[in-house]
Amino acid sequence: MNQHTVKAYGDELNQITAEVARMGGLAEAQVADAIDSVARRDIALARAVVERDLKLDALHRDIEKKAIRLIALRQPVASDLRKALGAIKMASDLERTGDLAKNIAKRALILAEAQPMQPLTRSIERMGRLVSNRLRDVLDAYTASEIDRAVAVWQTDDEVDEHYNALFRELLTYMMGDPRTIGACTHLLFMAKNLERIGDHATNIAETVHYEITGDEILGDRPRAMPMAEDESPTPNLSTDTH
Repeated sequence: MNQHTVKAYGDELNQITAEVARMGGLAEAQVADAIDSVARRDIALARAVVERDLKLDALHRDIEKKAIRLIALRQPVASDLRKALGAIKMASDLERTGDLAKNIAKRALILAEAQPMQPLTRSIERMGRLVSNRLRDVLDAYTASEIDRAVAVWQTDDEVDEHYNALFRELLTYMMGDPRTIGACTHLLFMAKNLERIGDHATNIAETVHYEITGDEILGDRPRAMPMAEDESPTPNLSTDTH
C-alpha cells in the first residue's frame, strides 16, 4: 500500500469506530430516557424514545455496510480485522438494545394511562439504573480500550439476573394480593424482562471488547444468579392502598 492508501484505510477504520461509539451513546440515551418515561409517567418522552429508534436502525445498517466493504476491499488482518468484525457485532447488540428500550417506552405509554403503582415503578427504575450504568461502563471501556473495565461488566452479569428475580417475585406477590393489578403488572414484567435482556447485550459487548483488544475470548461461563428456590418465602406483600 502507498501512503495515501494506508491513510485512507486508517480513516475508514476510525470512522467505523466513531460511528459505533456514536450509536452506543444513542442507545445509552434511549435506555435512560425509557426508564425516565416510566418513572415520571412522561408520555412525550416515551413517544420520543419510540421515534428515535429509527436513527439506531439507520446507524446499524450504515456501520454493517461500511465494515463489510472494508473487509472485502482492504482485507484487514489481526487487530484491524477484529475491529471491523467487532463493529458489526456491537452494532447488532446496540440495535437490539434500542429495540428493547423502544418496547419499554411503548409499555410506558400504556401505564401512563393507568393507576399509578409507585412501589413497583421504583423497582423498575432501580433495575433500569443498574442496566443503564452497565451499558455506560462497557461503552466507555470500548471507546477507551480499557479491558479491565469491560471484564468488570462481564463479571457482574449476575447482578442484573438477581434484580430480575427479585422483581419477578415482587410483581407476582402484588398480583396475588390484588388481581386488579394483573394488567399493569404484566406490562411491568415485560419491562423487567426487556431490561434483563439489555443487560445480556451489555455483557455481549464486554466480550466483544475483550476479543477486539486481546484476540482471545473471555474464559469461563458467564456469572449467573442462583435459581429461585421453590421453598423460598415470597416477597412480603406490598400495600395495595390506592388513596
